Amino acid sequence: MKESDALPAALRLLTMREHSEAELAERLRKKGFSPSSIEAALQRCRDLRYVDDARFALERARSLMRSGRAVGRRILADLRARGVNEAAALAAIEEAERECSEEELLADLRRLRFPDFSYASADERQRRRAVNFFLRRGFPLSLVLSFLKEER
Repeated sequence: MKESDALPAALRLLTMREHSEAELAERLRKKGFSPSSIEAALQRCRDLRYVDDARFALERARSLMRSGRAVGRRILADLRARGVNEAAALAAIEEAERECSEEELLADLRRLRFPDFSYASADERQRRRAVNFFLRRGFPLSLVLSFLKEER
């Protein structure tokens, strides 16, 4: 492949969705581009602000929180897996949590997923199922238990 092909390939990938620098580099590497052409394409994308890990991390954190798929440590794990550095990931999570609190999200998810759930009347299996649902999304155990035990 020609060295100059990496930039158009990177731009095609970025038209589908935003990527972190590490994701984009990996996708280009898998397509067979040389490390120098990948770096040149990434630098050009940075210069044009088509790639920005801080922006990517914030949008990813917001998306995961709004959809109820992840909070806190779960978002951090997702961002790490996508190659975002720790500082950018933590800043993005902090900003996303200012916009949408874990308590509000927990309440919304409970209404949607477990509308008739009562911790007091639920058997052990139902309790475990509800608690584990929230834990898998990254909510702290203490918050989940205190929230579910409150009758709302």
